[in-house]
Amino acid sequence: MVDRRLTWLAAVVLIWGTAIFLKLISLQVIHHREFLNKAAARQEISIEIPAPRGTLFSRSGRRLAMSVSSDSVYVNPMKLPDIGVASELLALALGMDRGELESRLRDAYNAHRGFLWVKRKISEEEAESLRKLPIDWIFIQHESQRHYPNGSLAAHVLGSVNSEEKGNAGIEMYLDSELRGVPGKERVLTDARRHNISSRISIPPKPGTSLTLTIDEQVQFVAERELAQAVESHNAISGSVVVMDPNTGDILAMASYPSYDPNEPVKAGAFPPERINHAIQLPFEPGSVFKVMNYSAAFDTTKLTPDTPVNCGGGVIRVGGKTIHDSHGGTGVVPAKTAFAKSSNVGAVRVGQTVGEENMYEYVRRFGFGQKTGIPLPAENKGKLRPTSRWSKVSLASISIGQEVSVTTLQLARAVSVIANGGSLVMPRLILKEGDRAVPVSAPVRIIKPETAFTMRAMMENVVLNGTGSRARLDGYTGGGKTGSAQIFDVKAGHYSHTYNGSYVGFAPATNPRIVVAVTVNGTRGEGGFGGVTSAPVFKAVATEALREFDVPKDIPETIPPTLVAKTESADDLAISDLENSSNSILSDDDASDDAAAVAAEAARTPGPKVPNFKGKTMRAVLAEAAAKGLTVLPDGSGIARLQSPPPGAPLRQGERIRVQFAR
Repeated sequence: MVDRRLTWLAAVVLIWGTAIFLKLISLQVIHHREFLNKAAARQEISIEIPAPRGTLFSRSGRRLAMSVSSDSVYVNPMKLPDIGVASELLALALGMDRGELESRLRDAYNAHRGFLWVKRKISEEEAESLRKLPIDWIFIQHESQRHYPNGSLAAHVLGSVNSEEKGNAGIEMYLDSELRGVPGKERVLTDARRHNISSRISIPPKPGTSLTLTIDEQVQFVAERELAQAVESHNAISGSVVVMDPNTGDILAMASYPSYDPNEPVKAGAFPPERINHAIQLPFEPGSVFKVMNYSAAFDTTKLTPDTPVNCGGGVIRVGGKTIHDSHGGTGVVPAKTAFAKSSNVGAVRVGQTVGEENMYEYVRRFGFGQKTGIPLPAENKGKLRPTSRWSKVSLASISIGQEVSVTTLQLARAVSVIANGGSLVMPRLILKEGDRAVPVSAPVRIIKPETAFTMRAMMENVVLNGTGSRARLDGYTGGGKTGSAQIFDVKAGHYSHTYNGSYVGFAPATNPRIVVAVTVNGTRGEGGFGGVTSAPVFKAVATEALREFDVPKDIPETIPPTLVAKTESADDLAISDLENSSNSILSDDDASDDAAAVAAEAARTPGPKVPNFKGKTMRAVLAEAAAKGLTVLPDGSGIARLQSPPPGAPLRQGERIRVQFAR
């Protein structure tokens, strides 16, 4: 009996021991990892460690954007003693809205979340005030914060980041993945009350790649300063400047006005207009600057030379039932170089007609228009160039003088770099080095003959010496360029307004160009807003600084005796010179013959009165004089007469009206 009881007891003990052993096997071997993870989940908090963003340097090694140490605050909503009290305390210490914070905490608590950021990137004063509180449920985590030490300098190139340290504009956005790096993980061990016991980094963060940009901070500073002064002094709306090395494509400066400070945060869903990069995002009709491409195509594909006579038709030409005028008086038959230097619209149309539609389209495309440049910045606009199948009878004439095509300031700088470097199209380059690795220069593509480029250099130098670009003349350096003034098309009204885009694009020195500078000032009014007045002086200041910064030797005496300085006209070019209010394009409607020769013959058979010179007179005086002479005047604007069409001294055909623009 006793033996049986002992046997049963031994069996029970054996079974019980076996069960315990099996349970231990299950806990310690089979399900060890599972229970270990459950225990860790109860005892540890996993926190993501953001990787420091790569630093952005200027070409000289100066920091333009960098990550600095910062503190952020988080809590475990499940372990707060009282959500209402916690909200009030934290809101008071961190300057936050109490109601909004309490709502966030309660939502996290109801969702059983064990982690919630209260406020990231707090100030040193806020962090110090929290550390002084005798509270164990507030945790402070070290992070990095993006800082732009030069404020608004190169803001449109650099861009900015959001609260999550992700790029939302500029280089910061376009190359976000390279700059951001790979975040790490930190494990924080806590006790039963969620008090921190220890922490360890389970996955170290991998910093982002640092980038050295082609931007020169000194040239950038001068470009931004001069652009701001030009826009403000001429009561313009916006503007942009691009400084480029024509041989490598390096962007030495890219300025856009208005500007902003990337250190200032942007509200969610908002995109302030000052963050628009006007150099690449907003295209415009270039006006007479585009004559560079027109003449280049002619020198490359026709027998035209700088000395070839061009009939400027007295400043008037009719194409496809439309009339195009020169804005500053007309000339007769002059050499092509003179027509270009004086920026004759009629001469440019004549040249464009010799090029032809197919060649014109081909060469405009060759120069990179109607296509993105490939610069590593977001939202680049490719501009507009319609295929020849959509051209009208006047499109060739319009494009010859920079209308019916839209471009960006960067595209203009790139196009003139072709002239400066001897005929090759370069790829704009903004990244000099990725980390320690140098970024190679893309191979240039030849698009025009070298002799064409050299001819255009001389033509553009003549613009500065004897044409509309006199205000761009440099002290101690030769240079060349082209002015441009184009009326801005009012989309809502359906016609061109009397506001202008004033541009100047040039290079220096003329014999061996080292820099190209493109300047555009948008939304100017009157003759004072033309490119030679608004943009050429900006070119002079920026080019002078760039040449000094890069130690380019001077190639002419700094001061030239007055007897050796050619007398230049103050008048600038204007791509649209028709002043009639009802005009909805650069060309005024006219039902007469398309043949300019026939028009001239008709005028010779029936000579009319000579057009008076109304410039400088008030509207009252102009209307009184016109009435006394039986002439019909179409006035526009107010103030003093600034422009008129036909020009003074031209014969009036029967029924023709005189268009006069007034400005204060």
